[in-house]
Amino acid sequence: MGTLISSTPAAARDLVSFDSGKLILTNGITTIEGSGGGGLATWATISGMGTNRAFGVSAHVTGVELPDFRLDTHGIAIGIRDRVELAYARQNFNTRQVGAALGLGRGFQFNQDILSAKVRLAGDLVYGPAWLPQVSIGVEHKRSLDAAIVRAVGARSSAGTDFTVSATKLFLGASVLANATVRVTKANQFGLLGFGGDKHGAGSAGRSVQFEGSLAYMLSRRLVVGGEWRTRPDNLGIAREDDAKDLFAAWAVTRNVTVTAAYVDVGSVATFAGQRGGLLSLQVAY
Repeated sequence: MGTLISSTPAAARDLVSFDSGKLILTNGITTIEGSGGGGLATWATISGMGTNRAFGVSAHVTGVELPDFRLDTHGIAIGIRDRVELAYARQNFNTRQVGAALGLGRGFQFNQDILSAKVRLAGDLVYGPAWLPQVSIGVEHKRSLDAAIVRAVGARSSAGTDFTVSATKLFLGASVLANATVRVTKANQFGLLGFGGDKHGAGSAGRSVQFEGSLAYMLSRRLVVGGEWRTRPDNLGIAREDDAKDLFAAWAVTRNVTVTAAYVDVGSVATFAGQRGGLLSLQVAY
């Protein structure tokens, strides 16, 4: 009995421990939708610095400055034994002068909540055979807080769910990280303008299969540069939606603090073309 009693506190500590044992930057950064990955693309990585013996947690704030719009996101993610990720993010999309031109009012802001989960199925980002990447499946449930407005612009719903399958591998010998993600989605402008649209028939679910790719190079243990490409659906008759891409640099200021800067090109947004600008993100992870 004495052995059982004395061992119980240790077991409880192990269950909720935060060891911050991952290699620097191998936890990824945070996407604009709150899941672990790059700035635009979801990766198979699990958020937080915890290994398979511990929990991890990360929080982020991100701003994207475009010629006619501004996107701000913030959120938190929890990693459970480097196997399961649970995350929440809030997106605020400010239309500035465009809001007045569209009849919404100057500075009108679209708002969206995103709840997501991810499970690592196989492989390891760093260790194991080079041919076997870390593979994860994920789900992102998005809900616009401006239901009447997004329906007015042609969206069929103010809420939707994306499904992702990601494969990510860090080739340490070459200092290269590669990622490929397949996303099933019907989101317009990441969901900020609702889901589905008037380009599809009334009986169509509006879902499509999209691709997200990332390639990064580690200049040092603390500095990574790379680029991403993300295809997107084109559901709304009022405005064409283009693929999104970025060029980024992520710097681990400390083991637990990462700053990411990127050049971002999202193409046309709500009839306003040439939306290219900058992204700046701060992530704190344990």
